[in-house]
Amino acid sequence: MAGTLQALILSPPLTGTTSFPSRNLHFRPNSSLHYRVNSGRSISRLIRCCRPSEQFDGSSAENRLNWAKPLATFASNNFLPLALIGGVALGLANPSLGCLADRYYLSKFSTFGIFIVSGLTLRSEAIGAAAEAWPVGTFGLCSILLFTPYFSRLILQIQLQPQEFVTGLAIFSCMPTTLSSGVALTQLAGGNSALALAMTVISNMLGILIIPFSVSKFIADGVGVSVPTGQLFRSLVLTLLIPLILGKILRESFEDLAAFVDQNRKLFSKISALLLGLVPWIQVSRSRSLLLMVKPEVFIVAIGMGIILHLILLAFNTVAVKSLSAVSGGSQSVFSKKENFDAVLLVASQKTLPVMVAVVEQLGGAFGESGLLVLPCVAAHILQIIMDSFLVNFWLRKDLSSNSVKAA
Repeated sequence: MAGTLQALILSPPLTGTTSFPSRNLHFRPNSSLHYRVNSGRSISRLIRCCRPSEQFDGSSAENRLNWAKPLATFASNNFLPLALIGGVALGLANPSLGCLADRYYLSKFSTFGIFIVSGLTLRSEAIGAAAEAWPVGTFGLCSILLFTPYFSRLILQIQLQPQEFVTGLAIFSCMPTTLSSGVALTQLAGGNSALALAMTVISNMLGILIIPFSVSKFIADGVGVSVPTGQLFRSLVLTLLIPLILGKILRESFEDLAAFVDQNRKLFSKISALLLGLVPWIQVSRSRSLLLMVKPEVFIVAIGMGIILHLILLAFNTVAVKSLSAVSGGSQSVFSKKENFDAVLLVASQKTLPVMVAVVEQLGGAFGESGLLVLPCVAAHILQIIMDSFLVNFWLRKDLSSNSVKAA
């Protein structure tokens, strides 16, 4: 543009010719033209001088964008573990906010929201898939309520002071599956979410009836345990069944809403992850004062026990499902379908903390200090979700790489 502007300004006038001294600084009749020529040259030089700066600014902005893109990709691929770790860190750094959230029952609202999302994303055909996978669901329920409580006997053989840490983890192994994280992780993994929902609902309902007998047999050596059956049942109905049914009704009633949810499943998965991240934030905030009273090496041992317990449950369920798949038809078996395997492995290997807390509160100190009983279970509950979130990310990356190979 500077060249065009200069050419136009240098066009001679129609009324005659004028000679211009090369270094004339006096104002003559044609000096304005001379000034315009110099002005045009100045504009040209100014534009040429600005070009490198503009190119530099553009390249630096592009470099910043290139640097931020892998970071954003990493955050998107690991959204759930980052949300959980962030919740733990926030609870340790500033517990007052988490305690305030607990005072206003925010954890119950988060569970309610997770199951609203589960109902919104639950397709009708997924319910049929869950019905077809009833043998897998039956095994999952047996694993949660009948098989895995036997591991409490092994836990009680460990000698650790305070002994409440060991007793608490033993009680924790008798609990049903998590109320929300197993379903949320199954959805993220692309597993049979309807099957995960069915196992979650039924195991927690039946668990209300079975937990007193499990704790009495494996922990209390025949001592009767009072469990608030009616209160627990009402709480599960309010925080689990009602939001699930409400979300499903909204999905079936509004076609546009169902289409929006189906088109934005990743967004709703992130919403579930954020709601799930509120749970460890509140739990760590509540337990921070007790955590600071315990010797760090003792608490680290308790954390290690929780990690080992979850790894044992993962290994047990993996071997059991693979064995059942081998004896019931191999690759054609309902146990061999990846979506069913993901659902049962995640749901049947996790234990719920809220029900455990309710049970401990009803024990009245029969097994020791309630806070010390719950504290290692808080760590175990959080760690099992974090470990499984990394497992889900591993599955997703594996599926992505296999799909890339098939496409190539």
